[in-house]
Amino acid sequence: MEPHRILLAISGGIAAYKAPELVRTLKRDGHEVRCMLTPEAERFVSPLSLQAVSGESVRRDLFDPGEEGEIDHIGLADWADLVLVAPATANLLAKMAHGLANDLVSAVLLATRAPILVAPAMNVNMWSHPATQANLETLRARGVATIGPEAGELACGWEGLGRMSDPAVVAEAAAGLLVPSSLEGLRVLVTAGGTAEPIDAVRSLTNRSSGKMGFAIAAEAARRGARVTLVAGVTSLPTPHGVDRVDVRSALEMREAVLAAFEDSAIVVKAAAVADFRPVDASDRKIKKEQLAEGERMTLELVQNPDILQEISARKGDRTIVGFAAESHDVVAAAQRKLARKGCDLIVANDISRADAGFEVDENAVLFVWPSGEVEELPLLPKTGVAAQLFDRIEKLRERR
Repeated sequence: MEPHRILLAISGGIAAYKAPELVRTLKRDGHEVRCMLTPEAERFVSPLSLQAVSGESVRRDLFDPGEEGEIDHIGLADWADLVLVAPATANLLAKMAHGLANDLVSAVLLATRAPILVAPAMNVNMWSHPATQANLETLRARGVATIGPEAGELACGWEGLGRMSDPAVVAEAAAGLLVPSSLEGLRVLVTAGGTAEPIDAVRSLTNRSSGKMGFAIAAEAARRGARVTLVAGVTSLPTPHGVDRVDVRSALEMREAVLAAFEDSAIVVKAAAVADFRPVDASDRKIKKEQLAEGERMTLELVQNPDILQEISARKGDRTIVGFAAESHDVVAAAQRKLARKGCDLIVANDISRADAGFEVDENAVLFVWPSGEVEELPLLPKTGVAAQLFDRIEKLRERR
């Protein structure tokens, strides 16, 4: 993802405690972040903590002689590629809707030409009040984007809509406003995570895949405007913003879900770590060790799972299909053999023997292996960065066609 300048506006609600984590998330994605606070927000979050995580001075006062010479409020408004308001209280939403500008935050929001995203947070009754909903409708009509709120237990003791969305979800929504809608109108199918092939009622054959790479790919496709179906194997990751998720466990279940979504998909990215084999006979009961004599061996007979990537590549048509290859040695040669065998448009290969990349971590070092014989090596990047690089290549490939 290309880095951008994000101005985070924090208003005075208890959800302001999430702001430092939101800043860290945005910084992790490579963005430059500056923060500004309403006077009330300082009751809930320290300017010093925000300065520490952002690496930038925090603006609080509309008329600050120590800051105005360096960046006045108009300059701050012009600096931003996106203004993110999180949390956005009912009071600040009302001021935005009616064009008030009596503090730094409201003045910048009135002066900026950048896109604005608000993440509301308030009591459930304040959220549902007709005045708040009318203010939101006014803002949406002006092009202000919203994310959340979510339902749950609120700080005031009530339950219902009013919780600010989690920082990761807010960051995903922010990224979606910063990426051109280059895939708008297209359906993208992504698989992610590992599969679990049952041995008995409690045990299964599985692998170390966390699903992070595939989820980053699904999120990137959604940011670019695609309608995304994510077929997720065994993973505990939250669903990316704007993505339709189908959960499966076994390779056979994944095949069924992929084939169901395949016909309508223009782009397919098979990032899941699908088991090559499954037990021939899975017991519906737990296999007890007492069933075997001491020292006796148990033989587990395996059968090959269907090759989903090869199956859909044979029916590719004008679709773009990308496969992944997790290899422990001879990475390039193994990926080239896989590419020739599967018949897809591109293989993304990664060396799983590296401790700093691949399974269960947030970074990846991959090779793009093309049918022409070209091998393109990327440096170690966050998986979000790998996903952005991948879709840059996919879009160029589709343009050439």
